[in-house]
Amino acid sequence: MNKAIHSPSNGKYLEVDPGVEIYYEERGSGQAVVFVPGWTFTTEVFRHQLDDLSNIYRVVVIDPRSQGRSTVSTMGNDYATHADDLAKIIDALGLRDVVLVGWSFGALTTWGYIGAYGIHNVKCHICIDMSPLPLSINSDDWTEGSLDEIAKVFPMIRTAKGQREYVSGYASDVMVQRKLEPAESTWIVEQSARTHPWVATLLFASGVFSNHMKVAKLLDEKRPSLIVIAEHWADTAENFIHEHFPNTKIAILGGHMMFWEYPEKFNEILKDFIQEK
Repeated sequence: MNKAIHSPSNGKYLEVDPGVEIYYEERGSGQAVVFVPGWTFTTEVFRHQLDDLSNIYRVVVIDPRSQGRSTVSTMGNDYATHADDLAKIIDALGLRDVVLVGWSFGALTTWGYIGAYGIHNVKCHICIDMSPLPLSINSDDWTEGSLDEIAKVFPMIRTAKGQREYVSGYASDVMVQRKLEPAESTWIVEQSARTHPWVATLLFASGVFSNHMKVAKLLDEKRPSLIVIAEHWADTAENFIHEHFPNTKIAILGGHMMFWEYPEKFNEILKDFIQEK
């Protein structure tokens, strides 16, 4: 267990449980920066960050359990287990004083890691467009949506066709601000489609029924923290963050996938934040 195995591509595999391997890529040297993609997505969405930031940092990107090239597992398709897998990767690679970067539900993994293992090995935390409270009865809270809106998603993503249609619509309406070329839309959908629908539903439920307010508050008080917010809900998100996490830095940029659409601007935001700390 915890043995790194070279893959046929540029990445490697780490066995985190018997028969369960996590795919990851690493490049560069120096300060460790670990990126975790969101619900059903893969390392490939962070290609611009791996190419650019690895010039000055040791960048690690992962495919979470049952996503991308990682093993599709019948067990552990939840964000607590994803956090445990992340801990094993950090330990196996000997990463110290880590910068953790979680996109969307990937932030549930990074927050989960801190909740389970503490902040002693965390230099700072960067959340990309995710509330630590995905679902709430308070309409003023920054959440993934109302209960009615969330309830409409779950039955849609139970099938491969439904998952593709959901991600396609979400990509054009929420993820990216400009009009996507057909090949770009197909690529985004295919990233998600590599995760089986039965896994997608488990991860979706695990995500929306989570609450990381205590961990986000701990980070706000003890470690430098940045949340990069998409423009479409910036007012709600800003008010929520100012109220609950007054020390957390805020940046506003693009849509939900702003790091892919505006990589130069996004990477500068990250570099400026990390270099300040």
